Amino acid sequence: MGHGHGHGGPGETATSASGHYIRRLAVSLVILLAFFVLEAVVGFLTSSLALLSDAGHMLTDVLGVGMALAAITAARRPAAGKSTFGLYRIEVLAALANAVLLTGVAGYIVYEAVGRFRNPPEVAGVPMMATAAAGLVANLAVFVLLRGGAGESLNVRGAYLEVLADAVGSVGVLLGGVLTWAFGWYLADPVVAIAVGLFVLPRTFKLARQALRILVQQAPEGMDVHELRAELTDLPAVTDVHDLHVWTLTSGMEVASAHLTTRSDADHGDVLVAAQRLLSERYRIDHATLQVEPTESAGRCHNLTW
Repeated sequence: MGHGHGHGGPGETATSASGHYIRRLAVSLVILLAFFVLEAVVGFLTSSLALLSDAGHMLTDVLGVGMALAAITAARRPAAGKSTFGLYRIEVLAALANAVLLTGVAGYIVYEAVGRFRNPPEVAGVPMMATAAAGLVANLAVFVLLRGGAGESLNVRGAYLEVLADAVGSVGVLLGGVLTWAFGWYLADPVVAIAVGLFVLPRTFKLARQALRILVQQAPEGMDVHELRAELTDLPAVTDVHDLHVWTLTSGMEVASAHLTTRSDADHGDVLVAAQRLLSERYRIDHATLQVEPTESAGRCHNLTW
């Protein structure tokens, strides 16, 4: 006879940390929105594509942080009704949307910059430098606010990467402003715009890959599923492990399910405790649904084809 067992709650740790993220994201959103308006206005008035590029990236920061804030707020809602796992995947969808948005903005800026090489317009260097410097200060402030959560939440990491890329962009625009002001080299503007776009794209692709890995329910990065199966099989009284599934619900929330076939004389409680301890201590999986079953009742599971 099979027994279904669960251990831990997948949302307890994430929910306790989300309130801290929400406050930091809200402050970051206000800062970024103010400086986006500043860069967009000055970039338009000075005809600086590099500054408009930085404003475009600042806009993705605003949208990215806004989506991250909305996603984390929604994910705090308890699991209920049809959402038996809660709304944690919204965070991953927001991270993927950020990646798509960043790719579109970077591609458009590079395209526009290439067209400017033939006939570069005059750009006012001093306003360009002053605005870029102000934008850099804003990005550094948000960078500090989001740095702590970037290693724990994919969603916060997406916003963090956008801000990091934008900070680098502000440095580039500042450098372009110096070259334009000191030497009248107007090609510095499209060159900086292209450099910023090329800097952003690899980090965007990495973020998208991480989000897609979660959405298609691949095993957590760095986890050897074959090794996990072997270690579960090596537990006392366990003869076979099948229907093993390991996936990530959202950042830092790994989940597993498995059927453990045992000898007829095995104590199912002892087997369950040993398996839970292995998953928690070695693989940091605190939420696992395990079915412990004697050999004679395990045949039906092997006939499943999915």
